[in-house]
Amino acid sequence: MSLRIKAVVDKFVQELKEALDADIQDRIMKEREMQSYIEEREREVAEREAAWKAELSRREAEIARQEARLKMEKENLRKRKVF
Repeated sequence: MSLRIKAVVDKFVQELKEALDADIQDRIMKEREMQSYIEEREREVAEREAAWKAELSRREAEIARQEARLKMEKENLRKRKVF
């Protein structure tokens, strides 16, 4: 009887270890998937941020060009008034 109980307990312990190993592997895979998802989102955010910064830079440059042009036009108008 004792060998039978030991065999049942050993089988139970083995099945429990296998289930635990499977659970650990599942959690590892989910963690990797989550990490991959996070990295992809971070890449997307970085790309959007870079595009936004480039657009902002272009707009700032355009504003600077327009301000310079307006300043020159203002100076030209002043010169015409003097003459």
